[in-house]
Amino acid sequence: MVLILVFASVLALSSCGKQYVGEVTFQHWGECFDESLIDEFENETNIKVNFSTYDSNETLYSKLKMGGMDADLIVPSDYMIDRLRDEGMLEKLDYTNIPNYVNILTTKEYDGIPFEAKNDYYVPYSWGTVGIIYNTEMVTDVVDSWNILWNEKYSGEILMFDNSRDTFGIALKKLGYSYNTENEAEIQKAFEELKTQKPLVQAYVMDQIYDRLEMGEQAMGVYYAGDYLAMKEQNDSLAFCLPKEGTNIFYDGFVIPKGAENKKEAEMLINFLLEKESAKRNMDMTYYATPNKLLYNELPDEVKNDGVIFPPSDYLKNSTEQYKNLPKNILEKYDELWAELFQ
Repeated sequence: MVLILVFASVLALSSCGKQYVGEVTFQHWGECFDESLIDEFENETNIKVNFSTYDSNETLYSKLKMGGMDADLIVPSDYMIDRLRDEGMLEKLDYTNIPNYVNILTTKEYDGIPFEAKNDYYVPYSWGTVGIIYNTEMVTDVVDSWNILWNEKYSGEILMFDNSRDTFGIALKKLGYSYNTENEAEIQKAFEELKTQKPLVQAYVMDQIYDRLEMGEQAMGVYYAGDYLAMKEQNDSLAFCLPKEGTNIFYDGFVIPKGAENKKEAEMLINFLLEKESAKRNMDMTYYATPNKLLYNELPDEVKNDGVIFPPSDYLKNSTEQYKNLPKNILEKYDELWAELFQ
């Protein structure tokens, strides 16, 4: 009986697995993170990471707003960070737990980065641009403008973003307007453009664009520069265009939602991800531009000058625009028109 009890106790202990001293719940964009880093962080700190993904800023916002996201650390984009901060949905960061922030580039070190200096609410994680990804074996026209996405020749071969801000942004920029216009007449004109385009669009997608373009199922789509380079590894016929009308430049940043139960652990994870080796592995996987100056300073010139990860400086200065958080009435207008587009 004693032996049986001892054996049962050993089984119980082994079934429990590793004993952690803390935990952190981390939610991130899909396809944009080297998950092997989680194992390293857990081994270094004995803090368990509960990792999951979401597909867009808008999905993230809805989950947070409705209380359906129990997260300690998330990675929204610039305009969504501003919105979450303005609505009181973020915790201030304690930089004593994030000493590796000194590794972040400043504008003096890289003219063109889209994020501000050290602040209370976010830490830059990656940055990049939006462009047109197209299959050179399927698209015979010159691709240098958003107008190609309205070309009836490619009806049923076009993929657009499955979120309102990016999709409306493309139509606004096509018309020569700002991404951040508060002029409802201009937003309405963008909506009319999208209504005209809709019969030509095969699907509105996010990360589903990977399979569709890699397999040559559609001729073109709009997505992020880093993702294009990942897709090109699978399909060398793909090419990338930064449209002449201009495009969105963005950054994603680490933030901690209000009321996070494991704030210190989240800050420790941010600090780990700001190490040069962590930044390198994420950049190797995602191809997004790094804000880590230790890594950036070691990049070969062919990477720094490739024109996709790091666009030409004149294009960055003259032809890119960041999204800003917009007034509530304008955001509601977007929601209203986005719903109407799919009626």
